[in-house]
Amino acid sequence: MKVDQWRYRMRKVSEKLQAIHTSGNKGVAWLIDPDDFQSIRKFESQLQEANKLKIDFFFLGGSLIHQNRISEIIQKIKEVCVEIPVILFPGNALQFSPLADAILFISLISGRNPDLLIGQHVSLAPLLEKSGMEVLPTGYMLINGGQTTSVHYISQTIPLPNHHPELSVATALAGKFLGLQYFYLDAGSGAPFPVSTEIIKAVKRKIDAPLIVGGGLNSLDKIKSAFQAGADLVVIGNGAEKNLNLLYEVSEFLESTRVMAN
Repeated sequence: MKVDQWRYRMRKVSEKLQAIHTSGNKGVAWLIDPDDFQSIRKFESQLQEANKLKIDFFFLGGSLIHQNRISEIIQKIKEVCVEIPVILFPGNALQFSPLADAILFISLISGRNPDLLIGQHVSLAPLLEKSGMEVLPTGYMLINGGQTTSVHYISQTIPLPNHHPELSVATALAGKFLGLQYFYLDAGSGAPFPVSTEIIKAVKRKIDAPLIVGGGLNSLDKIKSAFQAGADLVVIGNGAEKNLNLLYEVSEFLESTRVMAN
């Protein structure tokens, strides 16, 4: 299937995110780090399982990317999971492929690294204009999850404390007033502790926008807590890679809440 034909069949990503936000339903994204991509056969098998679960999105990106196989991975996802959008979650401008459906155009508003506030964006802007993919202006906020993660190290920024919600709220408000339309609270891949429910609740009260939460969400209980605190979309990375059953558990939980809501 040609890329343009595939995009025509897809519902716009922004509309889907807004629908999750306004309906009160919840969503889940599987974050795939291309550096962890090893066996195409194993990956295809995992995709077939994920397709049965009807997850909402694939996020694709990482802090390093030693081998840029992003386009290859997207093609494989589209072969198996035709109805699930692929959203780029890039660590830098090199992590780009026009085959994706949308991109989290993230500004690291919790840090003071100008390259991740605007520098990488300038490099990528001409490619985005040519690609025609959906651009999702996203305020990205790193929260201290209990240890230094790769994203903290690579971004050269200090994460926001996990026990001072007022700092996260002030940062999110600044992003709102700058015109950002989506917000991502992230404790970092493999973090011992996820973003605190206090921070999620506090940001949710002040920001009327789709709220994405990730990092350290390696159990159903932690994911439930994030949803109950106000997350619209949770992102599962290492948790799903190490234990695909976690996607089953989350899918069953979301299905039960949607049935109850109806």
